[in-house]
Amino acid sequence: MDLNVTLILIILTVGISWYAWQENNDLMHRWIFQPYTVQRDNSWYRFVTSGFLHADFTHLFFNMFTMYFFGNAVEMTFAAIFGPVMGIALYLLLYLGAIVISDIPTYFKHRNDPGYRALGASGGVAAVVFGSILFYPTNDICLYAVLCIPGFILGILYLIYSYYQGKRMGDNINHDAHLYGAVFGFVLSLALVPQAGPLFIEQISNWRPPFL
Repeated sequence: MDLNVTLILIILTVGISWYAWQENNDLMHRWIFQPYTVQRDNSWYRFVTSGFLHADFTHLFFNMFTMYFFGNAVEMTFAAIFGPVMGIALYLLLYLGAIVISDIPTYFKHRNDPGYRALGASGGVAAVVFGSILFYPTNDICLYAVLCIPGFILGILYLIYSYYQGKRMGDNINHDAHLYGAVFGFVLSLALVPQAGPLFIEQISNWRPPFL
């Protein structure tokens, strides 16, 4: 198995999250995204470092499982279009950029709330998933290996769900990060590969439900 960038990011995230769980409260405290502390101490690095921390094994597994399957496809697509070096650089821009961008609305919403904290790679993972949806919109995405839905349909449902759940703010999940990470991933991928736009529309136009 090639040690590609997707796998390296997964290994780093798993290792750092695991290390932080081993009663290393100092690392968790210093790296977690806390808008109030960012504003007070100018600890802007938390926009990035919080993306390598996770709350528990389930949170970590879901994000990294998703990252593995979608990240490889997007990484290979960028490498095929831009070459290995530039492709990797743009792929990292997509992933790490989304981790930062997706937390900006959260920062402004909670910068005066000392008790608010957030962590996880969900913004970056959402960006990668939506980059994959742009390039391969009719490929099925299977939920829990049972319900399989074309990517462009699931993407629409995901955006609607994240938007309304973000408004409710009742389940301790940063749905705003999911929403803005997804939008950033789609828009940046389209800006980098504008020829993907017409192909995206063409693939959707030619798609037919399997039962028709």
